[in-house]
This record gives sequence, structure tokens and C-alpha cells, in this order.
Amino acid sequence: MTTEPSKAPPLYPKTHLLAASGIAALLSLALLVFPSSDVEAKKTTLSLELENPAEQLTQEQDAAEAVQATNEPAASPFAQIENSPEDAATAAAQAEAPAAAEEKKGPDHREVIVAKGDTLSTLFEKVGLPSTSVHEILASDKQAKQFTQLQRGQKLEFELNPEGQLTNLHTKLSDLESITLTKNDKGYVFNRVTAKPTVRSAYVHGVINSSLSQSAARAGLSHSLTMDMASVFGYDIDFAQDIRQGDEFDVIYEQKVVNGKSVGNGPILSARFTNRGKTYTAVRYTNKQGNSSYYTADGNSMRKAFIRTPVDFARISSKFSAGRKHPILNKIRAHKGVDYAAPRGTPIKAAGDGKVLLAGRRGGYGNTVIIQHGNTYRTLYGHMQGFAKGVKTGGTVKQGQVIGYIGTTGLSTGPHLHYEFQVNGVHVDPLGQKLPMADPIAKAERARFLAQSQPLMARMDQEKATMLASSKR
Repeated sequence: MTTEPSKAPPLYPKTHLLAASGIAALLSLALLVFPSSDVEAKKTTLSLELENPAEQLTQEQDAAEAVQATNEPAASPFAQIENSPEDAATAAAQAEAPAAAEEKKGPDHREVIVAKGDTLSTLFEKVGLPSTSVHEILASDKQAKQFTQLQRGQKLEFELNPEGQLTNLHTKLSDLESITLTKNDKGYVFNRVTAKPTVRSAYVHGVINSSLSQSAARAGLSHSLTMDMASVFGYDIDFAQDIRQGDEFDVIYEQKVVNGKSVGNGPILSARFTNRGKTYTAVRYTNKQGNSSYYTADGNSMRKAFIRTPVDFARISSKFSAGRKHPILNKIRAHKGVDYAAPRGTPIKAAGDGKVLLAGRRGGYGNTVIIQHGNTYRTLYGHMQGFAKGVKTGGTVKQGQVIGYIGTTGLSTGPHLHYEFQVNGVHVDPLGQKLPMADPIAKAERARFLAQSQPLMARMDQEKATMLASSKR
């Protein structure tokens, strides 16, 4: 007896299937009308994490093509909504991981400023490096020890790799010079970079209201250039007693510039000084042999056989006199020289080239230097605190060379220089003595000199006129 197999009952009643289809349709409609804010926020975050918009567009196109190739529907938004907070945090961390890894690849740049009491070890500790690594750095190169010569306010720049090890150490020693240590396979390599400045000429004008140094500083002239100007005109002008209110000066000098910033000065190229109504000019000229000196604008030498004042900016405390009462001996005694009062330790310069007859102790003069200049002239410098290095009896000195320092040795009531000037063995007043002239510009170089001198003089006239005109506006 054959029995026909009975039909398997349906897994779900037809009514249930119809109901499920209806619910799915309603949910799809709800998603279209009310999109999930969480989904939109996640899209925004992801798009911000992508550094390249073109890369984002490519990724979206690749995803769409993959869906079409597999004929699989895109993941349902419900999968994102139904994820637990832990899953969302994990997904966010995974999304951010590439960006974090990218940040760690670059060097860590840190800067520290040297403070009072800082050493290289303390600076290493400030950037997270062990102080013990300083020894390794210094031992890597002999010149690396220059990093230990720290100045307050100096900046050191460190670069560390992702493991926190030093890869580069850099600092500026000046506006022109910087040093660097760079790590390689064998250790650290030292490198020094010296910038080559651009040289240009600059102009200043000043009027003396009080002292030369104050007026020059107010005009913009550095202390060293002020001293140079006094030295250039020191053969004709006694800056200790001749300067008067209303005197004025013009100076053109070399200025060294790096990236538009002045980093130093060169020599004075030309200058003009008006003292008591009389104007003196000076032009720096380098001859064909390479020797530089200063001449008047018409080619006469500024350099005489002697400088008029052996101490810069000192005060004359006692002049040459045949009948002065000695401040210690308390009796009338000829003062055969000039006394220049100045702070203890002020440099004293040789008035001219010559041979040192004495560099030692001499009675009431205390520490004394006597210089013979040729057969005719002799100068004496007394009451010195001490002698300059290399100055000794029997030696030679050059004009302007420092031979000693202001002191109060011997019969002296205070720190000063006693200066004497002799001509053929006779004491004369060094303030009134007419000084012998040096040689002028050689005839063979006169045309070349004037080609430099005349434009410099013309520029000073033009600069001064422009400056005075602008000040009246």
C-alpha cells in the first residue's frame, strides 16, 4: 500500500511573513525620514581624520565598486546603531591609530633657555634626557665641549627621535656663528656654520651737548667707533680738554648685516669733526701695498709723529707749570708735565714709535715708562699701576700701543698719569707743542685716493642736508 508523502507544513504562517514584510517597509521608511544622528557624526569624524580629500574620494569609490562586484548589500545602518559603547570606542581607537603612529614618526623638537646656574647636564634633564648621556656627547668630538660654555639667555635646540634619544643639538654662539651636533651610526658629528655678512656703509651725525661719548651714543655711534673717531682725530684735537658744547661730527663707517640685522661694524671710512669752529676731515685709504691709514680730504696724513693725548677721555688735573706747589711735598716745584686723572686701570698709550729706555720703578714717579723717539724726542709716563704685557726695558713700541695702566704709585694723591714731553733734552708743554707731520699720499696714488675721497665727502654733505631738512618738517 503506497502512502503519498504528506506536504511539510510551512515554517512560518503566511500571515507572519506578510507582517514581517510590512514591518521592514515601515522601518526602511523611518530611516529615510529620520536618519540617525550617530551615523552622521561618525561620518564627519572619519572625514576629518583623512588628511587628503582625494584619498577619501578614492576610498569611497573603491568601496562602491567592491559592493557591486560581490553583489552584496552595504552594511545596514542598524549595525552601527546597535554596536555597544565598547565596540564604538574600539572602532574609534582603530581609526585614530594611523594618525597617532604618523605623529610619532617625526622628530620631537624642544627648546630651552639657559638660566643662572644651568649646566649642560641640567638642560638635558629639562628635555627628558638622562644627565649621564652628556659624557657620551662630549666624548664624541673634541669640539663638542663648546656646548659646555653656556651664556645666560642662550637658546639650545634639541631634536629627539621616537625612542627619546638625542639626534640633533643646535645653538647660536652669535649672530654670525652657530654650532651643531648630529647623530650618525658612529656617534655625533660636530659642525660649525659661520654666516658671511653683507657689508654696507652707514652714516651718523651728532652734535655735542654734554660729553662726546653721550652725544655719540645718542646719534647711534657705538662705543668702539667713538673711540676710533677720537683716535683718528687725536693728533689734532685733545679730547680731554678741547671738546666744547656745539661741536659736531659726521661719520661714514662699514656696517655688517645678516638678514637685514646689523651684526657688527667695520672701520670708519670717512669722518668730519668741527671743534671750536674749525673743521677737520679724515678719509681711510688703503694703498696698493695693502696698508691702510687716514688722510685729510686733500691727501695730507692724519698721522703725526705723536698722538696728542696718551689717555682717552681723561681729565687734566694739573697742567705744565714752572711754579706749582707740590701736593705731597708742600713746596713750590716745577711741574714739567701734564697730569691726566682717570680711573685706576685705564689704558695708557705710547705717544709715538720708539725704544723703551725704562720700564720699571723710578723714585717719586713710581712705576714709569720712558720712550726715546728717534734722536730728538723723549716721553715719560709715571705713577702707573703696572706695565702692559711685552713692555720692557730695551724693547720697542708702536704709536698707540698700550704700555701700561693708570695707577697711583710713587708720590701721588690719586690715580692719574704724569706725562712728560722732551725735545732735545728740554721739557716742553705737550699740550702746546707743535707736532711733526707724517708723509702725505704718494704722488703716484693721489688720483686713486681722490676718486675715493671726493664721493665720501660729497655723501656726508648730502646725508647731513637731507637729515637737517627732514628734522625741520
